[in-house]
This record gives sequence, C-alpha cells and structure tokens, in this order.
Amino acid sequence: MTRTWIPLKVRIRRETEEATASGIYGLIVGAAVLVAGHGATARAVVAAVLVTLVIYWAAERYARIVAERIHQGHRPTWHTLRAQLTSGWELVTASLLPLLVLLAVKITGATLISAEIASLGTTTLLLCMAGWRIGAGGRLTLNERIVSTVVAGAFGASLIVLKTLLH
Repeated sequence: MTRTWIPLKVRIRRETEEATASGIYGLIVGAAVLVAGHGATARAVVAAVLVTLVIYWAAERYARIVAERIHQGHRPTWHTLRAQLTSGWELVTASLLPLLVLLAVKITGATLISAEIASLGTTTLLLCMAGWRIGAGGRLTLNERIVSTVVAGAFGASLIVLKTLLH
C-alpha cells in the first residue's frame, strides 16, 4: 500500500468572509492566551490555548443562537443549530500551526519562553499574510497593501513585546 503524504497547507483565505474573520480572530485570541498564560510546560500552554479557544468558539456560537432567538422571536430550528455548531471552527484551527511551532521548537531543546516567542512569531507572520491578502486582485495599491500588512502584523508584534515584558 502506497501512502501519500499531504503537505500542511496554510490558508489565510477561507471559504467565507465569516470563516476568514474567525481564523484571524482565533490567531489573535490564541496568541493573547499564550502571552497571558503561565503554563509550566509546552503541553500545558498548548492545552490552555486550545481549551480557551474552544470556550471562545462555544460562547460565540451560543451568542449567535441567542441573538437569532431574540431578533426573530422564535426558537432556532434544528437546521440553524446544526449550522451554528458546525461552523466557526477556524477560530480554533487557525492557531494549530503556531502551536505546532511551539511544540517543535520546545522539542529541539529550547526554553519554553523561546518556543512561545517562536509561536508568536508564526502568528505574526500569518497575520501579516492576511493583511497582504486583503489587497489581492488589485483591490489595493502596493502602498495600501504594505500598510494593511503592517497593521495586521502589529497585532502579533505587540503581543510579542508584551510577552517579553511580562517574562
């Protein structure tokens, strides 16, 4: 039996605007948890980030279901519940690459803080890619794309600065 290896594909643009926004938000929230967390091990840090992101996902889905009930004045249908509970996972999955970087760097023998900074660097790079992607297809000039990239990357860079100041 021949096994085909599928390379890890990092996608900034998702199928819908909502999915892309969830992914960007997930990167920022995941990085913020990594900055504020004080896990003793890489596994504890990864667990804290993932659990927090799942809680954020569940709270966001709950809020959407409740808001629909409030605004439409009736119970959500099973279809609505199913759609809400099977969407928005980009909030969690977008942070998988930065968390894998954290584990990989830690496995090489680096300190936990170095692994966390590498993870935050990966998050910053992904945010910069999202900022650059905004202007794809000629929607922004080169200068506007650069500004967009810098603004997006500033979220990650500010979290790196915060992490170094807190450590």
